Amino acid sequence: MQIHPSAIISKKAKLGRDVRVGPHTVIGDNVSIGNGVRVGASCVIEGNTTIGKDCRIFTGAVIGSQPQDLKYKGEKSYLEIGDNNIIREYCTFNPGTGEGGKTVVGDNNLFMAYSHIAHDCIVGNNCVIANNGTLAGFVTIEDKAVIGGLVAIHQFVRVGILSIVGGCSKVVQDIPPYSTCDGHPARVYGLNLVGLRRNGFTKEAIEGLERVFKILFNSGLTRKHALEKIKKEIQPGQEVTYLINFVESSKRGLSRSCHLE
Repeated sequence: MQIHPSAIISKKAKLGRDVRVGPHTVIGDNVSIGNGVRVGASCVIEGNTTIGKDCRIFTGAVIGSQPQDLKYKGEKSYLEIGDNNIIREYCTFNPGTGEGGKTVVGDNNLFMAYSHIAHDCIVGNNCVIANNGTLAGFVTIEDKAVIGGLVAIHQFVRVGILSIVGGCSKVVQDIPPYSTCDGHPARVYGLNLVGLRRNGFTKEAIEGLERVFKILFNSGLTRKHALEKIKKEIQPGQEVTYLINFVESSKRGLSRSCHLE
């Protein structure tokens, strides 16, 4: 380990092999840090926080400070961060709120400078949250989603797998999987074709999703009737089934199509 002399690390904290900690960083009692993690200068890592191996945490990040929730009264809650995450300058990650609450971050994510992950959020794997991306409480970001800079996401919203949200968007309803969205509030513009192709989706799978999107967002049908039409007319492959299940389970409703304006 390489610990700068000015760093303050609790004797109760658990640090793995080959951990490096920069100057003026503070690490609290109940923190567990995995092998190979690099922590920059002037960071604060506290609370019941677990960080996986090979993460890189840059200057000024505050990880595990108590949730910004007026209901929080000191209950024991948790923050769990997976492996190989890059957490850039001045990001803030909060644990869950309420007894036993959790904020959970997966593996291989990039959080650019000033990103905020609020209490009880779930972030999947291989996601990108650009500068000043802000998640309110209880937000779920599925795998391989891309959140643009200065995007604000309302509490309880879900952002689907392989979707991309344009910079400065205001997200108040669920973002469907495989979509590109943008606006204030965010609207669906179509499929994330670049992302689908980069991730090896077949031509047939993409064509099936294009048909689903056309019915769901551009037909003028209600969500219920659009889903009935999709189930009747389109072969239910894995991707189509996933999208249907996402839509049917949406509690906040889906972001609307820009073509309906």
